[in-house]
Formats: sequence, C-alpha cells, structure tokens
Amino acid sequence: MASSVLIPVNEYLQTIYHPDRDYVDGELKERNMGEQPHASVQAILAGIFRDHRLDWNVRVLTELRVQTKPTRYRIPDVCVLHRSDPKDRIVTWAPLLCIEILSEEDRLQELQTKVDEFAAMGVQHIWIIDPWQRVGYIASTQGFIKLAQDTFSVAGTPIELSLTQIFAELDED
Repeated sequence: MASSVLIPVNEYLQTIYHPDRDYVDGELKERNMGEQPHASVQAILAGIFRDHRLDWNVRVLTELRVQTKPTRYRIPDVCVLHRSDPKDRIVTWAPLLCIEILSEEDRLQELQTKVDEFAAMGVQHIWIIDPWQRVGYIASTQGFIKLAQDTFSVAGTPIELSLTQIFAELDED
C-alpha cells in the first residue's frame, strides 16, 4: 500500500482538481460521485433552490469548498447560503444547509465524520438523500434520523422540499 503524500493547505487552495476533493489535514480525499442518480438528484436540488432563491432568500451552490477547520475543507454536494452571506471563494462560516447525496460506495462512518465537522462549525441543517434506497435523513452529531414524513424543512423559513417530488423528477430523467 502506497503511503499518502501530505499536501500543504496553500497548495490545495491554489490547485483545481477534477473532480474537486475534500482536504483533511494534508490529505486529499476522493469523493464518491459521477453516477447518474447522484448527479440527477444534485441537479434537481440545485434547481429547486434556484427557482425559490428569492422567496426563500437563499443562494445555492454545488461542490463548493467549505472550510470546517483550519486544515479541513469539505465539499458538500449542495450548499445553501443566505442571500446576504459574502460571495467569497471559500465558505468559512456556517452555511444555512448542507446536503449530501449518497453514492453506492459511500460509508456512513466517513459521512458521519463530515457531518460532525459541519455541525461543529455551526451548520444546523444537514440533510442526507439516498437516491438508491429512496430515503432521506436528518443528520447530526448523534447520527442519522430517517425522515419521518416525506418533507425536509428548515424551521423558521419557508424552505420545504418533498422527497416524493424529488424522486418523481428523478424518474423522469
């Protein structure tokens, strides 16, 4: 097994990777993606948030670097910011919402580490969508809670998304 080469944080920040990678304490971490269900759900979510950006007062970005710790940068599949948030290259504050879309190769332990980092930086809303099992989860440092109803929502905002509608649109593709 080859040992991994540590990359300085400034080199990571000045380099463009295709696809982009998480950066964890000097190591580049590949992200599972590139499958149609994953990409389709990501596009559907970005479209929903884009369509509602004015009435929900948000901006939606996909595959944006979020600095969770001084030497850690994570890339949520979908990142939702307040419209008033700065338009910096990298997010260094808690986004309103981070959404992860599962790929078949994703492991819950690795995802939990990412969720813990988002929560530690103050992200209060973390959603997980599994396009393979057709379920959604609310994620926190305590783990994953399967969505009891069909709807994701953000308390205190008009943001509300139906899993049934998301998966129906996925089936249209």
